[in-house]
Amino acid sequence: MDLTFAALADPTRRAILSRLAEDAGASDGGVRVTELAAPFTRNRLGSMSLPAVSKHLRVLERAGLLRQEKDGRVRRCYLEPEPLRQAYGWVVFYRQFWTQKLDALADFLENESIAPSPQPRSSAEPPAKTKPPAPRKRGARD
Repeated sequence: MDLTFAALADPTRRAILSRLAEDAGASDGGVRVTELAAPFTRNRLGSMSLPAVSKHLRVLERAGLLRQEKDGRVRRCYLEPEPLRQAYGWVVFYRQFWTQKLDALADFLENESIAPSPQPRSSAEPPAKTKPPAPRKRGARD
């Protein structure tokens, strides 16, 4: 799962996965690498080289999020959703866990603010007397 989250940390890789997810429902033929790279190699903010896009694809492939197949000179990419399902399950589990904990904290704080606070001592009451600690004998060990 570490590889999945590391791969998802980059916006370029998330955009590539989004493009693959769009295509996954539309066709069974996968998406050519050049098609995946087009938005990144031809944009007004600067361009990324095709080898740089290929590095992103290798990171996604290493994480198990996509697979590549070569058909002659054309490489096609396919979305592999299982690592995303596992990551989603992990996030859902901890979302429920923290929601329960925070709800319990909210309930506690709400009840705490409703409960009457202990009455302060009046200044006429003398403070409670406590015994001073007994003196330690020489040579005594803790």
